[in-house]
Amino acid sequence: MAEQKATSAHTEQPGEHTGVFPPFDKTTYASQLFWLVICFVALYLLIARIAVPRIGGILEQRTKRIEDDFAEAQRAKEESEAALAAYEKAMADARGRAQAIGAEIREKVHAEAEGNRKALEGKLNAQLAEAEKSIAATKSAAMTNVRGIAVDSASAIVERLTGTAPAAPAVAAAVDAALKR
Repeated sequence: MAEQKATSAHTEQPGEHTGVFPPFDKTTYASQLFWLVICFVALYLLIARIAVPRIGGILEQRTKRIEDDFAEAQRAKEESEAALAAYEKAMADARGRAQAIGAEIREKVHAEAEGNRKALEGKLNAQLAEAEKSIAATKSAAMTNVRGIAVDSASAIVERLTGTAPAAPAVAAAVDAALKR
């Protein structure tokens, strides 16, 4: 037995627990609960007084920034819609003015063209009347010359065929009768 005590004395280390796992030891529950409460309260106060207000401030800032950005985006959208409406109105006004100017120019050109056409028609009608008079005079002169040429030709033909020259009044009367037909 003495040997057993001696062996067991040699295997045990000083300060070593021979019983239950210390956190589960019933004798230390009270001190463990006391320190648990103190640590819990300290951690709770640290989180409640420092961390939560900072996180709340950050969330508030983010919310405010998001709201401000949204308001800015809304304002920019309204400005762009107003600018678009102004642009469309300006384009409609410009189209209206362009159409009015086009119609006005079209009317001026049409009136000018009509005036030029009437002036040209009058000039051409005058030239046509003058040309008709000239043609009538030329025709009359040509007919007179044709009659003279026809009388001379008929007289020469009859003389050549018959050998005697016909009487000038008879040839003139025959040519006049042929021309009247």
